[in-house]
Amino acid sequence: MKLLAIEAIQYGTYYRSRYEQVVELGVDVHVLNGVGTDGFWPEDRYRVVGSRHIDDIIAAAREWHAQEDFDGVFTFSEFSVVPVAHVAEALGLPTIGVEAARTSRNKLLMRQAHEEHKAPHPRFRYVSTVDEAVAAAEDFGYPVILKPTLGAASSFVFRLDDAEELRERFETADRGIVEASLFQMEADGVDVGPSGLLIESFLDGSEYLIEAVAWDGEVYLGSVVDRVTVEGATFDDDVHHAPTSLSESQLARVHQAVTAAAHAQGLKQATMHAEVRFHGDEPYILEIAARPGGGGLDHMARLSAGYCPIRATAAVAAGQWPEVTHYTPTGTHTAAMCLICGPGHIEAITVPEEVEESDRLFFFKVTAKPGDLIKRPPEGNSILGFLGATGTSFDDAMNTATDLATKIEVSLS
Repeated sequence: MKLLAIEAIQYGTYYRSRYEQVVELGVDVHVLNGVGTDGFWPEDRYRVVGSRHIDDIIAAAREWHAQEDFDGVFTFSEFSVVPVAHVAEALGLPTIGVEAARTSRNKLLMRQAHEEHKAPHPRFRYVSTVDEAVAAAEDFGYPVILKPTLGAASSFVFRLDDAEELRERFETADRGIVEASLFQMEADGVDVGPSGLLIESFLDGSEYLIEAVAWDGEVYLGSVVDRVTVEGATFDDDVHHAPTSLSESQLARVHQAVTAAAHAQGLKQATMHAEVRFHGDEPYILEIAARPGGGGLDHMARLSAGYCPIRATAAVAAGQWPEVTHYTPTGTHTAAMCLICGPGHIEAITVPEEVEESDRLFFFKVTAKPGDLIKRPPEGNSILGFLGATGTSFDDAMNTATDLATKIEVSLS
């Protein structure tokens, strides 16, 4: 199998380890970056377009496809889901389609699709001014959630408990979605829908992260992970545990909700990352992205549920049945977290040998480097990286992960 991976704007080296995972599956991976750096991938299988415009990316992909005859196109980047759909359509390769990609990228379009097709979702309203936001919040009742329509990594997502807090955070988010570097990653010439802010009603229950596959009318939950963070006003300090604590009846309702939302978004053959939150006794859809989840979620899926989102992504990209089954926990406990530090410029990151060489680690990745500027909420959501540990129970895995994380030292200026 020969696949073409695309990033319209290269996201540092973040996805390189995932491309390497695809290669380990026996896939010949070529990488095309619209805007990127030299030496990112082996020279004979790597090209940089030198432009972020979709027409230029399509032209470069078409020329390379004529030489290599790719079996499919894929991305792990939220920002490239829509460009990849355009490229796949242009090359006549398997695709979720541009409309489904756009609906799955833009939270407003996603919510409208959920509403139209009666998939369970929070109340929502698109707001252009702070006064519109306050009016929506008063209608829904506090607390409310403020979030970007084109968000990623929980940046500028806030829980707000009163009008004063909403006015303050609205100004920060409204500025951030224009100025922050993470919001400059979209390809040019691509319609990704309205860029702005949503007010959503607050869901008061627990949250779950799901790796799933849609295939010919059926939706398979490959992995279900509990979000166990002690939640505050921002959604940045993610801590996860698998296998899930959900009961069989709760899992059945989650499956129904994810299926309804996937169908609403037009996802017929796709790998998906779904986020679900309970309100009372019922699950509601926070989002369904048309790509696998980030961080260490793919590792957690393999260990705790025997499901590989990376393998599924490669198969679906080529239009092949990914051989997935419904969720079946393996009994292995995993705990993973984002590595967080205070704001400032990084001078040094020190990782002791006992952390790097721990046989309890299943995933450890430092994504930041000296010289990087770390921004913390409300100004941004930068992290150091990710760490995950295994255990015989939730407490065992969580205690190990926490202990190892605290040994990592960061010097900031």
